[in-house]
Amino acid sequence: MSLGPEDIVLVIDFGGQYSHLIARRIRECEVYSELVSWNVSIDQILARKPKGIVLSGGPASINDKNAPRCERALFDLEIPVLGICYGLQLMVDALGGKVTSAPTQEYGRTLVSFDDRADLFQGLDGESVCWMSHADSAETLPEGFEPTAHSRHTKHAAIRDRTHKMFGVQFHPEVAHTVKGGEIIRNFLFRIAKCKPTWKMGSFAKEMVPQIRQRVGDERVLCAVSGGVDSTTVAALVNQAVGDQLTCIFVNHGLLRKGEPEQVRGILERMKLETVYVDASERFLGRLRGISDPEEKRRIIGEEFAKVFTEVAEKHGKFQWLAQGTLYPDVIESAHTGSPASRIKTHHNVAGLPGWIEFKLIEPLRSLYKDEVRKVAVTIGIPEAITARHPFPGPGLAVRILGEVTDEKLRICRDASDIVESELRAEGLYDKVWQAFAVVGDDLAVGVLGDERKLGHVVTIRIVDSVDGMTADWVRLSNDLLSRISNRITNEVLNVTWVTYAVSSKPPSTIEPC
Repeated sequence: MSLGPEDIVLVIDFGGQYSHLIARRIRECEVYSELVSWNVSIDQILARKPKGIVLSGGPASINDKNAPRCERALFDLEIPVLGICYGLQLMVDALGGKVTSAPTQEYGRTLVSFDDRADLFQGLDGESVCWMSHADSAETLPEGFEPTAHSRHTKHAAIRDRTHKMFGVQFHPEVAHTVKGGEIIRNFLFRIAKCKPTWKMGSFAKEMVPQIRQRVGDERVLCAVSGGVDSTTVAALVNQAVGDQLTCIFVNHGLLRKGEPEQVRGILERMKLETVYVDASERFLGRLRGISDPEEKRRIIGEEFAKVFTEVAEKHGKFQWLAQGTLYPDVIESAHTGSPASRIKTHHNVAGLPGWIEFKLIEPLRSLYKDEVRKVAVTIGIPEAITARHPFPGPGLAVRILGEVTDEKLRICRDASDIVESELRAEGLYDKVWQAFAVVGDDLAVGVLGDERKLGHVVTIRIVDSVDGMTADWVRLSNDLLSRISNRITNEVLNVTWVTYAVSSKPPSTIEPC
């Protein structure tokens, strides 16, 4: 389900680590953008009626035998095209130019000189720092193309065919390290593709509610609600659309945060959403017993959720639809079919659902990032207790417990995470970070409790900052705060002897440990 905005720009994904950022930067300009697979057909492109197309970067060399390629006919559509890094090389190769291995590879911050400050580079100074990440470069250009920028080692750092509105840059304007990247993207959107800034979160609900109503008709909807901002926003939107045709279901899988079942039930009651509460703790934890593999844990949890939903649907009447709070990062990280990007992890509500489930899925937020969902939630009156909560994974604490989920590790993870959150609130930092929690695994370390040496668990604290969850950086806390958190955990949480702090960013790590 998509909004069908007035203007749309398609980003064709060739597996680049920054592909999702291109769509983000375009949306920040209030132009709707979607990431689509490299093997998207011409008919599918034309059906979307894009005002512009962006070809992403990617890890392959265009000279590789199995390099991903779009259809050659894409360049005959008379739709403005911007090729970024691999996208530039793909364009050059497809149209008769030559791409070779660069004599000197360029990675990181690079000074680029703009030789023609029109079109893409209008309003820019003569040179600027850009982010390069390439081993190949365009040696000769196709007929009709001309160079518009160069760097010390790349003579074709930017190219264009002004007649056919095809442009390419060898650097990455979407990353923050490219100082004038935002201006370059805006020039493509508004000067070249003639887009209008019509993608506004304030109008999302107004446009989505009638779409849900039309799609559902007079059928009934079961909405899985966890108490997080995603699923609660979906429930509120569906409730506006179909009213008493909606029944929410809140499943306690035994992997929730401390005090969460009672808190969520109270919020849903105040929102006057008809909700069925199911305490399925024993069955979920029973299914997870003896399971250590992260992907298998996610699969089992997704399957068990589906079984509970089906049982509730049979008990409370016929439901044709299952509404979920699936977001765009969930879809990307679960590696949509045909993408050259590898699967990062299976999300329980995307690839984790079993094939036998009979519900038709309705996912109104599937095209949004987390920060966009928060904006929608605020506009439709979702309580701050929901909108301000840190993101929490659907599989719950199972993905913050390394190895098998045991009663002891679950207790430690839950209690330690509660201490982390409470200390951040006391410091006034809870609302200023993206996520904060504790991780526990099977590693044991010697500690001294009283006068006795004792083996205990190692707890790792993870606190990150992010905009959309696709990338994240670890938060630099004061030594005093880290000390208080550590002291409380070792003193208050039984059988913990060591506390560590995770200082890995995403990438290369993920936010959740598994």
